[in-house]
Amino acid sequence: MTYRNPTPTVDIIIELIDRPHRPIIAIERLNPPHGWALPGGFVDYGESLETAAVREAKEEIGLDVRLIEQFQVYSAPDRDPRQHTISIVFIATATGNPIAQDDAKTVSIFNPWEIPSELCFDHGQIIADYFQYRHYQIRPGIRE
Repeated sequence: MTYRNPTPTVDIIIELIDRPHRPIIAIERLNPPHGWALPGGFVDYGESLETAAVREAKEEIGLDVRLIEQFQVYSAPDRDPRQHTISIVFIATATGNPIAQDDAKTVSIFNPWEIPSELCFDHGQIIADYFQYRHYQIRPGIRE
């Protein structure tokens, strides 16, 4: 019998704390699926989720981040068109100017209420959940 398990990933909501209103960072993906996304990626074998989040931020936008908290887990089987993934989302802070690197074609800084229209995966939902949490202290509930 062959087992097929979801693949663990991390996504990072990075608040730029050296700017007014603590804007967050999005990248335009270089590889399919194309569109805008939060920085993040696959967890390597033998790597902790926290290490993966810090590594992915550095690889994609060139910034050192400080993880503040584990925000939420997103696991809908269709959240990634390439395969079934489970994403552990972290909130992090950083300072400086992000630079698109690795899998990022471009990088953008935006306020959470100015969400780009071409978001990949379920990142629109993640950002909406984050906005509710950050501004109204409403943490997202469990989804089935």
